[in-house]
Amino acid sequence: MSAVAVSRFLLSDLYRSQRAIVPVVGQAVLLAVLFGGDPGPLPAPWAASALALYPIAAWLGIVVANTEDPVQRHVTVVSAGGVRRVVGGVLLLAVAGDVVLSALSVVWPMVTTHYPHPLSVLALGFGAHLACALTGTAVGLLCARPLIGKVGWSLLAAGTVVVVTGTQSRVPPVGTVVRAITQGGIPGSGTVVVTGVALGALLAVGAAAVSARVGARTD
Repeated sequence: MSAVAVSRFLLSDLYRSQRAIVPVVGQAVLLAVLFGGDPGPLPAPWAASALALYPIAAWLGIVVANTEDPVQRHVTVVSAGGVRRVVGGVLLLAVAGDVVLSALSVVWPMVTTHYPHPLSVLALGFGAHLACALTGTAVGLLCARPLIGKVGWSLLAAGTVVVVTGTQSRVPPVGTVVRAITQGGIPGSGTVVVTGVALGALLAVGAAAVSARVGARTD
């Protein structure tokens, strides 16, 4: 079983359990509130939704990683042919969720506001959301099983990391990306966002590697 097949299997499990609904609805509610009035021209209003996507993606990462209980996970590991493929499937599914939520956050103001949406601004907004979401996924994977067994402790650990790092405007990638968006897309913000996406992706892959290494000892 490949990592893609594992991600499809986990997606079906998530669909049946409906555990991913809450973080998705949470982001949708925030977008409805943020863009329900007159938030002003983009990209500045995206700073709030991008920052909010950081903890939501962390939450989603925990949900995806903890979809199966330890017994079910062991069966999946055996069927998939190793822990790495299972963790790869978890990462693929979490990143797919990041892409969907980032796209939703960019499309929403296109529909609900009257401000112009040039392609460069849309790309900046999507990149900013994706950078924050990928970083959140990294946090979620590091705070989920097999590293942290209890969901309560997972949420507490993830929440602490998110609060400490997300409130520092000079800490990359979330802080620097949100600051660039807040300032209205200053010159050079595109470079900041692209760098943030790359760093977020590296963090997510690194977190998955740590999860796989720990899982190899326990599963």
